[in-house]
Order: sequence, then C-alpha cells, then structure tokens
Amino acid sequence: MIALIQRVSEASVVVKENSSTETLAGVIGAGMVALVAVEKGDTEAQADRLLQRLLAYRIFADGNGRMNLDLQQAGGNLMLISQFTLAADTNKGNRPSFTHAAEPADGRRLFDYLLDRARDQLPGVQSGRFGAHMQLSLVNDGPVTFQLRVPPPS
Repeated sequence: MIALIQRVSEASVVVKENSSTETLAGVIGAGMVALVAVEKGDTEAQADRLLQRLLAYRIFADGNGRMNLDLQQAGGNLMLISQFTLAADTNKGNRPSFTHAAEPADGRRLFDYLLDRARDQLPGVQSGRFGAHMQLSLVNDGPVTFQLRVPPPS
C-alpha cells in the first residue's frame, strides 16, 4: 500500500454524484490527509502496517518547532482518500500504466478495511468515497508531504 501524506491546517472532500449534484463527504481541521493506493498483492497485513505508520509518523511540531509529535500527540484529525493513481507505473512513455494497482474489488475491500481500523483507533476519521470522482481541497501546512509505502509480500 502507498500513502502520500500531507500535514494540513484544513481539508475537505466533495463527491461529484453527477454533473449537477455534489455531496460534502468530509471535513477536517488541522491534521493529516492521506491519499492511499492499494497495490496488487496487498493484504490486511499491509493495511495494518500502513495505519500503524500513519498514526505514529512524527510530522507535527513540538514546543521547539521540531517535527517530533505524531497525529494523536498533536491532537490532529485524519482524512483518508482512495487514490489508485499513486500505484501508477510512469517509467515509460507519456501515459501512466496501472498494472501495479489492485483490482477495484480488492482495492475497495482493503481501503474499507484500513478506514474501519483507523476509525477504531482515532475518532472522527473522515473519508471520500472509493471509486468516486472527488474534489479534494486542502491547505498544506509547511508544506509537509511524505510518501509512505508498505510493499506487498514478495
């Protein structure tokens, strides 16, 4: 599994239902937005490890302004957004290949698993909708952006 994480001062996600209807799916204040891709071969073990890393990754400032606090220590919010394009192979040509991305059914199952486990450990976790066309708005605080990856078993 891959996560592109950003420390944010605020974020929101809108799901586009059709050309004239949209739904506000989630809003957070200060915290972390994680764009998440499921790769072929990923299992619940990768989701569990990724969640552990998301919750423990120290990207929030302590009293001295150093990135020493994790999400819970900082009292931050979490938003998870499914984004299969992070699994793209961009090594050849001018068009990405998605051969490394999980099939949609597997991606949905593991993303939902990750989301459920996150909600078990942290109240108020927000999310978009898997497979939907979404518009994500955020204010990146720093800017601070990292990529985390828990590779599928070999």
